[in-house]
Amino acid sequence: MEWESSTQEKLKAMVAKIPVFHRRITEEVVTKGAEKSARTRNSAKVEEIDVLTAFFSDVPAAFYSMMVRLLEQSGFDYKKYGFPKR
Repeated sequence: MEWESSTQEKLKAMVAKIPVFHRRITEEVVTKGAEKSARTRNSAKVEEIDVLTAFFSDVPAAFYSMMVRLLEQSGFDYKKYGFPKR
């Protein structure tokens, strides 16, 4: 599936900040979740909302505060989309 280039770059920047032993699984889970979200929205392209939906639905609670910090550091504006929804 095609990705919005700025969204893909933000995701790469964020994954690079995650502890090395969690990077591969994070990238796999978020990529699959983001593409699923884009398909659910009937979009041909993965956008920021899709990555955020994947992160906020798939990241375990134990990593929540680190995730939010890394999202902010990587330029994701999760509040614009109404996250967190917990």
